[in-house]
Amino acid sequence: MDRWKGRTALVTGASVGIGAAIAKELVRFGMTVLGCARNVEKIQKLAAECQSAGYPGVLIPLKCGWKNMLDVNVLALSICAREAYQSMKERSVDDGHIINLNSMCGHRILPNADIHFYTATKYAVTALTEGLRQELREAKTHIRATCISPGLVETEFAPRLYSQDPVKAANIYSHYKALEAIDIANAVVYVLSAPPHVQIGDIQMRSSEQVT
Repeated sequence: MDRWKGRTALVTGASVGIGAAIAKELVRFGMTVLGCARNVEKIQKLAAECQSAGYPGVLIPLKCGWKNMLDVNVLALSICAREAYQSMKERSVDDGHIINLNSMCGHRILPNADIHFYTATKYAVTALTEGLRQELREAKTHIRATCISPGLVETEFAPRLYSQDPVKAANIYSHYKALEAIDIANAVVYVLSAPPHVQIGDIQMRSSEQVT
């Protein structure tokens, strides 16, 4: 990770859960992280925690008001990837890395009507990331594109999905030990640590107890 020290990362959804864990871990490795979310106060608190811990990097909070699942999972992801590439190109950065947070739902369809639209957005992420990888190769750059596709992660996802049914939300995490946000942050570090000539297209990861 030494080659990423002092460089800049944009992390969306950085206020809670997986996004917050990734932002914190990258700051710990000395990166300057632009953390975007609707709740900028939570990112400010996380930035203060990183500073108190003496991490060598810095977390800069930014407010982003994306409003729904399609906007966040597909449109915002596409816009961020496009702007990240343009920024790298303008600054002659040829070894950058665009990492999209996907889901195992981007690779299989569960018989659960509550998450079928969510699944559709994640299939889009799978296609967009592979398409981006191909476009980057055609552009003759060494910028890499990667998906990270976790299974069930213990975050605020279930409480938000079943906000009208707290018991159902709690039951989501009662059947087996889910992944934790830090597990996905560690996967990001693993991807960034790969030698520059190695392209990791996708990391599919589940709890060792998860079946589907």
